[in-house]
Amino acid sequence: MKKLVAGLSVSVMAVGALAACGGGTDSGSSDTSSEGGKKPAKIVIWEDTEKAETTKAAAKAFEEKEGVKVEVKEVKMTDQQKKVALDGPAGKGPDIILLPHDQIGTVVDQGLIAELKDDEKALEPFIDTAKSAVTFDGKVYGYPKAVETPILLFNKDELKEAPASMDDLYKVSTEQKKDGKYGFLALWDNFYFAHGPIGGYGGYVFKDNGGKLDPADIGLNNEGAVEGMDYIGKWYKEGLFPKGLIGGGGGQAMDQLFGDKKAVAVMNGPWAVASYKEKGINLGAAALPKLPNGEAIKTFVGVKTYAVSAYSENQEWAEKFLASLTGEENAKVMFEKYNEIPPITSLQEDATIKDNEVAAAVFAQSKDGVPMPNIAEMGQVWEPMAAALQLVATNKQDAQKSADDAVKQIKQQIEANKQ
Repeated sequence: MKKLVAGLSVSVMAVGALAACGGGTDSGSSDTSSEGGKKPAKIVIWEDTEKAETTKAAAKAFEEKEGVKVEVKEVKMTDQQKKVALDGPAGKGPDIILLPHDQIGTVVDQGLIAELKDDEKALEPFIDTAKSAVTFDGKVYGYPKAVETPILLFNKDELKEAPASMDDLYKVSTEQKKDGKYGFLALWDNFYFAHGPIGGYGGYVFKDNGGKLDPADIGLNNEGAVEGMDYIGKWYKEGLFPKGLIGGGGGQAMDQLFGDKKAVAVMNGPWAVASYKEKGINLGAAALPKLPNGEAIKTFVGVKTYAVSAYSENQEWAEKFLASLTGEENAKVMFEKYNEIPPITSLQEDATIKDNEVAAAVFAQSKDGVPMPNIAEMGQVWEPMAAALQLVATNKQDAQKSADDAVKQIKQQIEANKQ
């Protein structure tokens, strides 16, 4: 599990104890309201483990204001999808769950989460990337909680500031190579990271038609995608990336080279920050530099998302609580406590985010990024693209043939899964 950088100094919030009163699907009602229909006795939210303190404080404030108790239960985020599939039909499930946005298509197909009723108003505060992330088949299914994406991390003892372009970073790399070192390292044989340059040159996984991803329209072997793969191959062919970076051990090799100060900069996510600082790196962070074509590197963006259970009888009140929980005030508190970076437009220039170099970099990069596709067909993309990228990285096959083969296999696998 990727971990966001920790360590900000914050005041510990006072949290009221909440009584446990059973599941959210059978919580009943106790009052009426012109805004939210019948008031339930309570609503239940599943929050990620070890990250519930701020949610409990928000729940207490909501109860005091609205007269609706909110019970916060800690359930590991990666377990919630399977657990709600069992607990929901049994009437023991929550009203609200937390999940990575790329699972949305799957859980919608499984009938586990509900389309938001107040969809337009719900998404007003968020950056466009986050809005797209929680939209599936043209409908909105969640409130964005936090965002993460790869950024440029660099050693300030070697680079005083982040290069403005990848051409500048390329020059640093060629200079470092003379001394047996590396200027920039990235795991570009891994499609999660390689999508950045591929997308920046015009490739895409599935065509986005107004919020609906079309799995029949795959753009991973179009002219731009091939140009992006050629650009990736250049770094390997010229020895600017070591051979040890290719394959399953690439991440460990990259971290070691950067930690040993044998590399000046890396493409990695905020989850790597703590370990780099522990190694004594004078760490800088920035959005990734522009590609030689002048376009941004379009990294995959992940959005942690609160969604309303399809089994909830209290959807309006669940949405009302989520609007408060993911609002600017609570989002800032969550960031200060847990470094959950909120994708809220108004916070871009807020000192809370702006003065934190890593958070500011993630925020800036996320605006240029692409939400990881949230449809089930994405599962058929990873292995064919990994194979294609490794062929390019090892110079065993040209980019066009590798991309064509990958797309052919992806289409075959998608078709096979329909049967």
